[in-house]
Amino acid sequence: MLGFVSLFMDVSSELIHSLLPVFMVTSLGATALMVGVVEGVAEATALIVKVFSGTISDWLGRRKGLTVLGYGLGAISKPVFALALTVQWVFAARFMDRIGKGIRGAPRDALIADLTPPEIRGAAYGLRQSLDTVGAFIGPLLAIGLMVLWAGDFRAVFWFAVIPAALSVLILIFGVHEAGAGRGHARPASPVDWRSLGEFSNAYWWIVVAGGLFTLARFSEAFLILRAQQVGLADSFAPLVLVIMNVVYALSAYPVGRLADRMSHGNLLAAGLVVLILSDFVLAQAQGLAEVAAGVVLWGLHMGMTQGVLMTMVAGAAPAHLRGTAFGIFNLVSGVAMLIASVLAGMLWDELGAPVTFYAGAAFSALALALLVLRRN
Repeated sequence: MLGFVSLFMDVSSELIHSLLPVFMVTSLGATALMVGVVEGVAEATALIVKVFSGTISDWLGRRKGLTVLGYGLGAISKPVFALALTVQWVFAARFMDRIGKGIRGAPRDALIADLTPPEIRGAAYGLRQSLDTVGAFIGPLLAIGLMVLWAGDFRAVFWFAVIPAALSVLILIFGVHEAGAGRGHARPASPVDWRSLGEFSNAYWWIVVAGGLFTLARFSEAFLILRAQQVGLADSFAPLVLVIMNVVYALSAYPVGRLADRMSHGNLLAAGLVVLILSDFVLAQAQGLAEVAAGVVLWGLHMGMTQGVLMTMVAGAAPAHLRGTAFGIFNLVSGVAMLIASVLAGMLWDELGAPVTFYAGAAFSALALALLVLRRN
């Protein structure tokens, strides 16, 4: 059932997000920097809030209540997009939506680890990534169909997104029953117990740093959509960018997750960084839609090769009773990196152009790859 909850909310969110950068630029007059700020703050908020929701879920020993609250906020935010008259409205809606995502994310990820045997944990996270990503390409496909049906009416499409969001919350409330995992430890007096940080190993903290570097090298996918529009993709078909990316992501995440149970995580992460560097170079030099599509395919492959592996590494390095906190801290660092990366990308785009933006991403990826190789040696 949790898979269907994520699926419906992802359909709703991606239906909106696949059109949002173009809507902001063409309908609300936003610059690339504004898009970067909105996307960076929104995604960073989601990641940062996870540190608190994860810690609180560890303290409570229960996950469902926080998950319902998070999905509920996501559903409430959807009508605001349809009503937005300025970039500030979009910012508020994205902020609310991502707070909801942040609240639900760490408890859900910790629950997967609670319920999954260690020997198949990589496959479990890979499968979760794949299921999430199914919604992430169904949503943009729906967006294309509805934009064509309703003659490019962004607001009508945004109103339609309310339906799957509401279904997601209803399924979660009435169809998901929480197991008793995570209640065996005596909980501290406060949900935020900084002394618990001493229970994390050096291996865990290295994974946190690595996750931050990976996120710094990978700015918001909104810039992929803007790049496609720049070389000639019509507004109604802008969601195709996320369809392509997420199909590749979905197809690669589970097989790579299975590989992560059998081979070096470091090798998989290094290979993923190489793919991201190639993607950045292709997108920087793209002259037409075919080249942009190739870059987007590589971007999606990079996501499939790294995101589930990083989750598996966090789960394996963290104490079982602190997994929610572990995912929260990991996402806190990644959130700060996402904010920096997206704002920087917007500034470079406005001042120096799209190619420089993607070359900068390749440079950060190369730095992360070098540090990964140095640590292994």
